[in-house]
Amino acid sequence: MLARRIIPCLDVKDGRVVKGKQFKALKDVDTPEVLSKYYDEEGADELVFYDITASSERRKLSLAFVEKVAQTINIPFSVGGGVNSLEDFTMILRKGADKVSINSGAVLNPKLIKEAALKFGSQCVVLSIDAKYNGKTYDVYIKGGRENTYIDAIEWAKEGVRLGAGEIVINSMDADGMKEGFHIDLVNQIIAAVNVPVIASGGAGKVEDFTELALNTTADGMLAASVFHYKEIRIKDLKTRLKAAGIPVRI
Repeated sequence: MLARRIIPCLDVKDGRVVKGKQFKALKDVDTPEVLSKYYDEEGADELVFYDITASSERRKLSLAFVEKVAQTINIPFSVGGGVNSLEDFTMILRKGADKVSINSGAVLNPKLIKEAALKFGSQCVVLSIDAKYNGKTYDVYIKGGRENTYIDAIEWAKEGVRLGAGEIVINSMDADGMKEGFHIDLVNQIIAAVNVPVIASGGAGKVEDFTELALNTTADGMLAASVFHYKEIRIKDLKTRLKAAGIPVRI
């Protein structure tokens, strides 16, 4: 199997990286360029940036930080938040991002997935899904987790890939920021439903959470935020522990 990717997630608000619990109680962390340089040096495989209030505030993604990050690091990164058109894709990619992540914009206009895949290639189109358990299945939420669409997350993942998404990031809203482990059932349901790389997000609190995810799913990537931001887990140490457990990683 290919090496599992370790991917820090940087939520951006007003030009600063922030982090909260279950999309609430946001706290300031640092600037995108300072953190991205740190992660590049730490051995992160990729970075993901989300402008987390762009959709709920009905504005375009702030592009100022994207160019700064592209000039700072040598690893791939994706950018999302408030992406609603091919023009948004074009601007983000021109600023130096490798991939564009779409969430609310794709739900509201599914054709955007197909149009972007045809113009830029599926490898540039990441479908990000914020999912929350409703007692039976998982609902898709949009606008930074503020609005329930009542769309089934598994079916939406299938449709997104059918339309041309080249990668899925599945974020468990129930686990987000709680540091109690990844939502393995949700991740496995998504993996079983699609034939593209799946990145698991939400819930990492300790090294064992990453190990458990890697041993119990075939997720291509493991995404986390606060445990990396606050240096509770160092990426180099995490990769050493994963390798010792027989999990392929890039050292």
